Amino acid sequence: MDHKKSMDYRKKMILAPMVRICTLPMRQLALEYGADIVFCEEIIDFKILSAKRIENDLLGTIDYVLSDETIVFRTHPKERDKLVFQLGTSDPKRAVAAAKKVEKDISAIDVNMGCPKLFSLKGGMGAALLSEPEKAKEILSALVNCLSIPVTCKIRILPTLQETLDFVKLMESTGISAITIHGRTKEERPQHQNHNDVIKAAAEVLKIPVIANGGSKEISEYADIERFRNETGASSVMIARAAQWNPSILRKEGKLPLFEVIRRYLQICIDHDNMFTNTKYCILQMMHADMDKEEGIRTQTAAAMGQLCEIWNMKGYYEAVSTKRQILKEEMDRKMNSTFGIKKRKLENGRMLIEMPTRFFRKDYPASISPKLKLYEWTHRNKVNVPEYKTVERPEDHCYNSTVTVEGKSYTSCYWEKSKRLAEQAAAITCLIVLGEHDGKKEGCSNINDDIARIWRDGDV
Repeated sequence: MDHKKSMDYRKKMILAPMVRICTLPMRQLALEYGADIVFCEEIIDFKILSAKRIENDLLGTIDYVLSDETIVFRTHPKERDKLVFQLGTSDPKRAVAAAKKVEKDISAIDVNMGCPKLFSLKGGMGAALLSEPEKAKEILSALVNCLSIPVTCKIRILPTLQETLDFVKLMESTGISAITIHGRTKEERPQHQNHNDVIKAAAEVLKIPVIANGGSKEISEYADIERFRNETGASSVMIARAAQWNPSILRKEGKLPLFEVIRRYLQICIDHDNMFTNTKYCILQMMHADMDKEEGIRTQTAAAMGQLCEIWNMKGYYEAVSTKRQILKEEMDRKMNSTFGIKKRKLENGRMLIEMPTRFFRKDYPASISPKLKLYEWTHRNKVNVPEYKTVERPEDHCYNSTVTVEGKSYTSCYWEKSKRLAEQAAAITCLIVLGEHDGKKEGCSNINDDIARIWRDGDV
């Protein structure tokens, strides 16, 4: 396959894969302002392999979610053709498995070979691969041979020019579509000068497009982007901190006032139900030079999305969207859960199994009692055998599902949990709901009420 025809890496403005910054809202804002290609933040292969792909009909997004409901990666179909997934990996087989998992939701895979942080180095990822060129080559070759989308890599320069040139030529030999070069060594930091001459030397010897990175100190307005590209001799420019501080630097028409940019960013966050902590973090990064202003001070102390929206005069929009989303969610729940999300079937041993979408959250229950304890007390009070729990582990992600048996009937949750304890508590909740003994903490089962519990007890469903 000729990957070069799949994605054009020439004369492009590219949003860099910045940790905690390049989530869906920032990527969409960058595209809106003029970015041609956007990278997601680096995601480690183990993490994406542990996540489940979910089509989120409520938001129109594709979510990759861990068993504890943590969203590892969220994307929207409208960015599909311009989105590069940056992968943190140190193993060819794992890299291919992770890439294949997200392949149909993205346009290209990029392997991070430049991150200098200790976490990456200890795991043999990021800049650690600069010291293991054969392993880096093996990873890229495996991805190029196994994927139907382009493969690229992002590196930092090595201690000498010749080492850098040898490394990039070896990576080019794998068949990758482009290479991003950050013009600093793994030991250097933003205060050090970017080595634009090294990027230029690499661009002169390579046949594939070179994407220049590390020039944010030189970029304060749109015209500087082209100057940086010319100075490095690169095909395209990847922008990190300059876009982090004000994404509208990508506009040909010129930068917008920062507060206008922040309000637009916040609007996109509301539209896609972005996590509050991530939203706040990104806004504070944009305000790095304006923390002493009233909005900056209030944003630092905000503890919830509603407070954040009030600071930026977006509370009315936030409440309207939240109300509309709740109505839509309830409507979807009614359509999808015609039997209230409950399944009932007979097992091979003739025992009845009842399954519900229940989950245990410690904060929703008194410290003195848990669903398991409450169920045990019910069996003791009614002089029946104590609950029997059978818990199984799913090998691929080490998650657990538990079934509890009481009076000849078995109860379980449709969810898999990250611990045996959580799985058993969820099973106990299902049983308590059917028995009519639950106190209303019905996470994931908002449609289940006393009448439904009575119906189940009477066997009418």
